[in-house]
Amino acid sequence: MKDEKPTSFDIAHLAGVSQPTVSRALRNSPLVSEETREKIQAIAKKLNYQVDINARNLRSKETKTLALLLCEDPGTDDSLINPFFLSMLGSITRASGKMGYDLLISFQQQSGDWNADYENAHRADGIIFLGYGDYITYMEKIAHLDRMGAHFITWGPVLAKQPGHFIGCDNLNSAYLSIKHLTDLGHKKIAFLGIASEHRPEFNQRYQGYVKALLEAGLIVNPKLQIDADTSEEMGYEATIELLKGKLQFDAIFGASDLIAIGAIKALQEHGKRVPEDVAVVGFDNIPTASYTNPPLTTVQQDTKLAGELLVDNILKLIRGEDVSSILMPAKLIIRDSCGAHLP
Repeated sequence: MKDEKPTSFDIAHLAGVSQPTVSRALRNSPLVSEETREKIQAIAKKLNYQVDINARNLRSKETKTLALLLCEDPGTDDSLINPFFLSMLGSITRASGKMGYDLLISFQQQSGDWNADYENAHRADGIIFLGYGDYITYMEKIAHLDRMGAHFITWGPVLAKQPGHFIGCDNLNSAYLSIKHLTDLGHKKIAFLGIASEHRPEFNQRYQGYVKALLEAGLIVNPKLQIDADTSEEMGYEATIELLKGKLQFDAIFGASDLIAIGAIKALQEHGKRVPEDVAVVGFDNIPTASYTNPPLTTVQQDTKLAGELLVDNILKLIRGEDVSSILMPAKLIIRDSCGAHLP
């Protein structure tokens, strides 16, 4: 046999059968006799023949590939990946492989036509979105994808009457539990660092939980204690500096993400404030760094392993034409030293 990769034609020639018979035999078709199948499989094994997956997928009009598009959301370095998504990324990769799918990972291009770039171009059978940037802009594209009948699912806020399908955290109640924990510890002037607007609905839901907990505790909601901050340590640092310069009285900070909270701790400590003795701090996400800050950060943990599995399971259901509903996932409070809970 020549050094070139053997083809189904080579096997058919040696076995004295047609090429379609080779294809049916290799996939154990009941249309091929057991004797013929064994003969063909023996020849295929001897020639080290492997099925051309790309050709098979082209015939079936399936790529057996999922596209995972990440929002360009700055993390702690130049990777442009929010560290919260890293553990979810691992879960999605494992779940995809378990179901026999490859994963094509790329950053979202806000100006691009996602459906044309992936599903229509036959590069992927469906799209998973992690992060969305400005929600208003994102939803315009999501509505377009939904009208086109594209297969896609998003990790993000679960809201009434939104197009598409979302899997997300119960942000409101998770934030509520965090603030209630602070009020139960005796904190009365709690600042909220995060953008509370329709452009950042997850942060806005967390702000609603913050307000709910304060009102339930009989405390005043001071709008001056809400400072806009996006997901980065730098933004958390700058928002805390703004609080300190405004000479506002506050005894606790809720960061709408761990990165914001970590930046807040740095700013407080640089300005002579002790955490948690002078100011308690709570974050949201439980990124790996959260347990290694000084002091370790109290935060909300989302089940990223389950989230990744649900994203894959539901995008495959959509690809198969099955019904799918958006899912709101619970989270839990992880109590560490930054809120003073472990102080004597």
